[in-house]
Amino acid sequence: MRILVDADACPVKDEIKHAAAKLGVPVVLVSSYDHMLREEAGVQVIRVDRGKESADLFIVNHLRAGDLVVTQDYGLAALVLAKRAYALSERGVVYDADNIELLLDRRHVSAKVRRAGGRTKGPKKFTAEDRAAFSEKCLKLLHDLQEKH
Repeated sequence: MRILVDADACPVKDEIKHAAAKLGVPVVLVSSYDHMLREEAGVQVIRVDRGKESADLFIVNHLRAGDLVVTQDYGLAALVLAKRAYALSERGVVYDADNIELLLDRRHVSAKVRRAGGRTKGPKKFTAEDRAAFSEKCLKLLHDLQEKH
């Protein structure tokens, strides 16, 4: 098992590295060349083109069943689940078969509203509580996955 991170705008990279180090799980940070991330023990950095979906495509093409992907992108999460891997949001929400269709539907409806000239709310500001919730959920999920496999 590895943790692959859609790292361009990920606010919890340090929390991921901490949880992974604690449980001995390798981390792969995938980001565009525009972001300067550094490799460290247990952390590999993959740089991809700055194209909109470049990091997502790399992750999907290099993902293995049982890996964990951290992303805020519902479309990527759906592809991850289809490949029998696990997906976790940066706010600690585990994407699964029970919630992914609703999330994708909401995204579709919001996109239709914006294309028609309407406005939609963006994501809420990322808080210390979100960071704590992510850390707790990430550690628990990694522990559960290690026991499962």
